[in-house]
Amino acid sequence: MARTSLAERQDIHNSEGPALCRACEARHRGICGALTPNQLVALSKHTARHAYGSDEELAATGDDVRRYANILSGVVKLTRLMADGRQQIVGLQFAPDFLGRPFKRQSDVSAEAATDVSVCSFPKSVIEGMIDQSPELGHRLHEQALKELDEARDWILTLGRKSATEKVASFLYLIASHVDPEHKAEDGPICFELPLKRADIADFLGLTIETVSRQITKLRKVGTIVVEHNRTVTVPDLRRLRECCEVDR
Repeated sequence: MARTSLAERQDIHNSEGPALCRACEARHRGICGALTPNQLVALSKHTARHAYGSDEELAATGDDVRRYANILSGVVKLTRLMADGRQQIVGLQFAPDFLGRPFKRQSDVSAEAATDVSVCSFPKSVIEGMIDQSPELGHRLHEQALKELDEARDWILTLGRKSATEKVASFLYLIASHVDPEHKAEDGPICFELPLKRADIADFLGLTIETVSRQITKLRKVGTIVVEHNRTVTVPDLRRLRECCEVDR
């Protein structure tokens, strides 16, 4: 094994924390942004990076929780399995979301890679110890939990009251707003790959595959979206797409 030079060791322990963490999106926008450089150095001794291909399982319902993770890239879908074998997508997580529920002994959802996904994972005991030591870390996790609660409430409205067109537009807007959270209407078009297959989109929205396809075609024909190769979506005007989330056209 190659030895780490003195210069490299000094770089790892500089005022900004470990070198690997400085280029990480979770360091700036995720929960690691709440940690001090010394805490990042301590956490980095226990972290491991993992890559998952589309449809690979990251965690299964009922698994003992031993590690948590930051999503570095890609989209993770959370699913619940019913007693009769039916499966329901109950949420999506994006970089740099924290994957897992602190202080829970077992997972109550399955986590599956919707796209190619990379994560940075760390032991449950280590991060929970840091939560006790760092009020800011606890605050960040609390903020994410509240954000997910707000999104769940919005999704209840989407599923319960919106038309098929509004549901599909809301799904596309959800993806677009997470792909580039800093994007503004005046910034121009935004382009992304659909992270779910049509069957999964239908499951997520409570629609049939045929209805999803019709509504995507409808949005495409009026110029709200441009679709290439069936999965690549360009939104010329994000404001116009947002309007479609609330008014059936």
